[in-house]
Amino acid sequence: MGRYGPPRVPRVLQDEFWSLWRAGGGIEDAAMAAGVGRETARAWVKERGGIAPRAREWSGRYLSLEERVEIQAGIAAGSSIRQIARDLGRSASTVSREIARHASYRRSRYSAVKADGVAWEQARRPKLRKLACDDRLAAEVSAKLEKSWSPREISERLRMDFPDDPSMRISHEAIYQSLFMLGRGGLRKELTKALRSGKAIRKPRRQVGERRGRIQGMVMISERDAEADDRAVPGHWEGDLILGKNNASAIGTLVERTTRLTLLLHLPSDHSATTVRDAIIDKITTLPLELRKSLAWDQGHEMARHQQISIAADIDVFFCDPASPWQRGTNENTNGLLRQYFPKGTDLSIHTADDLQRIQDEFNDRPRAVLGYKKPTEVLADLLLASPT
Repeated sequence: MGRYGPPRVPRVLQDEFWSLWRAGGGIEDAAMAAGVGRETARAWVKERGGIAPRAREWSGRYLSLEERVEIQAGIAAGSSIRQIARDLGRSASTVSREIARHASYRRSRYSAVKADGVAWEQARRPKLRKLACDDRLAAEVSAKLEKSWSPREISERLRMDFPDDPSMRISHEAIYQSLFMLGRGGLRKELTKALRSGKAIRKPRRQVGERRGRIQGMVMISERDAEADDRAVPGHWEGDLILGKNNASAIGTLVERTTRLTLLLHLPSDHSATTVRDAIIDKITTLPLELRKSLAWDQGHEMARHQQISIAADIDVFFCDPASPWQRGTNENTNGLLRQYFPKGTDLSIHTADDLQRIQDEFNDRPRAVLGYKKPTEVLADLLLASPT
């Protein structure tokens, strides 16, 4: 609890929820995927009448989230500010100011996601809605709504009735938003009953044939390079979550198809798309670039931020078909072996990052029958020694 009530939900989680809501996901599905409480999500939707806030889009003048991720990766790699700036095509002073503003008391504390959220909040310029500050226009719109006119009919008729008065112009979308947004629009809430639908909440549209809550921008596993299938070239990974009791806790797993090398992702608080994204980026960017070719995952909402993973880790992300676990069979088999360490029906949040690192090292040092009883670490070492790069 904060000093004056419950703590505010981080902006990045709010953005994630609204992104899933805009994509056509139900409130409960979008809330679960974003790691937001269902009641909190319902309150947001009710307050805004189902109208998602504008998605964050930076002009080229400002640093984007992708550029901030590159800055964070550069800091982690020990690169200088000038080197990071050259890689981004930005001035060194821009990068230096960005780190100084958002890195707390030392550079290693810089977080791209937090910095982007803070910058967006500081850059917002909220304005009063037109109907909230023009009583004459609001009265005209209200009178026509009471006659059961639709917002589009009102908008078009105002142009005809007041051809020489630009102040008496308003779009039909502005009327809808003024009705749906609680206490912000300048129109009485009860006027929503005059709408043809009679509803005070807008539900996002779904594309024809689109599944509810579908992840945006997915590239299917059928488009993955054929070299991943024969396992001759390392660098192709499969990933998934091991879930704990009542699906309340989770541990992420990444398995390399050729060597069976396994990486464990620490997810201490939740397994939302934001948390999973950060854990994958932190773990996989510790590997050489030649070992970051592709990552295959199922269509769980924890991968809703897959495009950011792809940019930050320089890895192609592919999705399996629904209900097709055999398309990432290496990971399925590995997760079965890992249940020896993480039994079903247990609380997985009790395992610290150090615990997972110890288990990961122990697991990768075990001989595997599929490798001719070599260890994953041994197979990886042999491949790296044989590589010309």
